[in-house]
Amino acid sequence: MATSAGLVACQGLSAVGVGARRGGQTRTRPRQGAVVSMAVRRGRASLRCRAAVEPDWKTKQREQDALISVEEEAVKRRVDELLAPILDTGGGDGGGATSPASGAPADLAAKIRTASRALESGLVERETEVRLLLLAAFCGEHLLLLGPPGTAKSELGRRLSAICGGASFFERLLTRFSVPEELFGPLSMKGLENDQYVRQTEGYLPTATVAFIDEVFKANSAILNSLLTILNERLFDNGNQRIKVPLLCLVGASNELPESEELDALYDRFLLRSSVEQVSAGSLATLLTMRAGSVLPAGSEGSSSSGDGGGGVGQMSCDDVGLSVSDFEGVKAAAQAAVDVPKSVVDLIVDLRSFLQDKCEPPVYVSDRRLVKSISLLRVAAYTNGRNSVSEFDCLLLANVLWQRPSEASVVRDWILERLAQDRGVEQVQYLLAGLFGRACRADGDPVDCESLRGEAASLREVLSSQIQSLAGTTSGSLPALRDHLWLSPPEAERAAQTLGPLFSKVRRGLEKLLRDVLTLEVALERNTEPHIMALLLPNYWADFIRSGPIEDVKPLGVGAMKP
Repeated sequence: MATSAGLVACQGLSAVGVGARRGGQTRTRPRQGAVVSMAVRRGRASLRCRAAVEPDWKTKQREQDALISVEEEAVKRRVDELLAPILDTGGGDGGGATSPASGAPADLAAKIRTASRALESGLVERETEVRLLLLAAFCGEHLLLLGPPGTAKSELGRRLSAICGGASFFERLLTRFSVPEELFGPLSMKGLENDQYVRQTEGYLPTATVAFIDEVFKANSAILNSLLTILNERLFDNGNQRIKVPLLCLVGASNELPESEELDALYDRFLLRSSVEQVSAGSLATLLTMRAGSVLPAGSEGSSSSGDGGGGVGQMSCDDVGLSVSDFEGVKAAAQAAVDVPKSVVDLIVDLRSFLQDKCEPPVYVSDRRLVKSISLLRVAAYTNGRNSVSEFDCLLLANVLWQRPSEASVVRDWILERLAQDRGVEQVQYLLAGLFGRACRADGDPVDCESLRGEAASLREVLSSQIQSLAGTTSGSLPALRDHLWLSPPEAERAAQTLGPLFSKVRRGLEKLLRDVLTLEVALERNTEPHIMALLLPNYWADFIRSGPIEDVKPLGVGAMKP
């Protein structure tokens, strides 16, 4: 009030002075210019007064806002530092000369690639069968080649023995009238003289390392029992003795599926199966040109098939391939010990069998033995690829394992591709992160609670980092995990990449955003950041927490603490 009165007095004196200078007459109304000047002066004085008396709370708020901005920028900067190396690793091709994580010999993968090229030499459109042949040998399992005559089934079986240096090879064509002596050897005359029912097995199936049996489903009941024991247990009953069979892999060929139920057990012994088709129209010219320009070895005309481009067993050098029987031995046992099978892969196989047996028409029967052996096969695939864990991409091999009729192979493959293209657990991680954010808000910067929660955030970060690395190369349009896979043929890998590539690019972008959110929460917990700053860093999770969280959790954060 005193200030206002003084201001009025000053204004009155000014008016009187002006009037006195103009002849002693007092002017009660100043000129227009004087009015404007006085208004400006009064406005400036008012501003100075307001600045001088700004409330303390407003000053403190400004200072607090500055501190919040500093903390927010510090968290974001640290997140960028942590995120950059993860994305660089996940986006690369995964190349480099590093030791296999599985503990496999460093040169094993190179030997397998060399052997694959050697087996493919002179053949057209047989990349898949060649890889299945080698994989069966490494797993100690057997391969069935099903298809019409003249599609190089016999040639593939012979070539396996050619790359296994020092391996004894046995080959036989069965008919409905074949007798056990054709497979297991003739009875020993000396043994009969001594009242012993034994066979001379040298040079027959019981002493073979690699075997090829054509028209395998022509086997009769007199042959089946002994053949099943050899295939599954690697044992042969010779008289009153049970001898071990050194069989590495048996390749069976047939023009047709088994017709009688008594052959179902034999059919199930072939873990890997492939339907061998004629060369496609697009590659037929390549096959004929290759055949026209080749010179066949003497005496090979009778054994070559229409799928063979002229490369026979005699033309393959074991020295060039570099594989021996010792390279195959022990791989399965080493894989069992060194390779883990993640829960996601187990769930995939369980769901796949449920789909095949419950939702397919007609149902596709998959035996328990086949499923158990499938796990061993996936372990070997991961081990030879240099990994210590089975990848979901390895499950694409199950398209050659879990069918009963050739037409079902595409059903299995399509189901696996659809499963691989799903969100890869993004929704589950988002749910876990939302719960973790709510608990972090309740911790309210407490150092002990924040440290405990930070460990959980680090676990989520590792999961997401692993997922991003498994999708390496998707943003550039390639999938190295498929392209560099030892056991997926180039055409198979290319088809899968074309299907999964665009979908994985979208999934990867979602994973990267989610990883940034997890890192933000982890860094905030590391710095004991208060809830109101975390609300600015992760507004979506804050809104969800406020909207769905119990009022008891929200009140301590300031909503219920305000007094009227």
